[in-house]
Amino acid sequence: MRVVDLKIEDVAFGGKGVGRESGKAVFVPYTIEGETVSAEIVREKKQFAEAELVEVKQSSPDRVEPQCPYFGRCGGCAYQHISYGHQLAIKWRQVRDALQRIGKLKDVPMRPIIPSPDQYAYRNRITVHAQDGVIGFFRRDSHRLIDVEHCPISRDEVNRALSELRGQPHVRDGHYTLRASANARIFSQTNEAVANALRDLVVDLVPPKQELLIDAYCGAGFFAKALLEKFERVIGIDWDRFAITAAKENATGKETYIAGDVEEELGRLLKSAVASAVSAECDEASSRTRTSVVTLVLHPPATGLSAVVRKAIVKLAPQTLVYVSCNPPTLARDLKELVDKFIIDSVTPLDMFPQTAEIEVLVHLQA
Repeated sequence: MRVVDLKIEDVAFGGKGVGRESGKAVFVPYTIEGETVSAEIVREKKQFAEAELVEVKQSSPDRVEPQCPYFGRCGGCAYQHISYGHQLAIKWRQVRDALQRIGKLKDVPMRPIIPSPDQYAYRNRITVHAQDGVIGFFRRDSHRLIDVEHCPISRDEVNRALSELRGQPHVRDGHYTLRASANARIFSQTNEAVANALRDLVVDLVPPKQELLIDAYCGAGFFAKALLEKFERVIGIDWDRFAITAAKENATGKETYIAGDVEEELGRLLKSAVASAVSAECDEASSRTRTSVVTLVLHPPATGLSAVVRKAIVKLAPQTLVYVSCNPPTLARDLKELVDKFIIDSVTPLDMFPQTAEIEVLVHLQA
């Protein structure tokens, strides 16, 4: 393999710096834009190349000392070598660039990124793997494990659980989710402080005295329950029956939670809302087919919305749409189609996962 000198021009989504050799993009992990580095080409394709960092010849003023002894080998964190303020700037720019490049959106109404109060010791759960006596995380770009005694981005309770697991005499091979609190079967956000900021932002965006909220991918009702006072009816949908059971436990009379396929149930609910709206307006000689009574909150997995869901939303156009995404590229793909019927009011990135390349984004749209 050959070694090349590069000027890093940008940091791509996923965390790797981007330099160019003879016009071809070369991706180098653990670098920062503005740095001059030597890198060894380890994989070369027609359009781009992958490289490993050999030496930082001219470092960025935003380069800092990582706090984790496993950084660079563990596949979890990508940004511990970057000052926190600059991590936020990189993530904000990556969201904007994805929406412009993939979504073909112009003049994106970006808001400032919401930071995490804690840059370390924020994770309330981790999943570690055990194999042949090794307990830890997968190495970067590998299915091999690295033995981990302590995870600096995890809370103390999680690290105590890791120590207890490691202290057992015979740990079976497999996967172990270690949590700071009990609810083992219910999905919850990993960074509670930023999750609460996200919830409060959603509440602030939705005006009072609304008719119907449909919360798709609702989990245990994190957003739905926070919005109860603003709606006459609230319907939540999720495939996770354990989460739906939890949502039902303290539900009020105006809450309905459905365990089922989100595509199927969401399409059915939106069509029902349209039918109700049209029926109510017939006396006024109106034939509008817009679901003017509906606010739709979406929090899909990283794969984003399916084509079926996108088409249903575009066709039936609820009045207000709040889209929470954990994957800017799939968000951009979805918005490219949704802007046919919606105007983007605001885009707010949130740093749910400091030190990592992950980004949470909230988009507020109006029909």
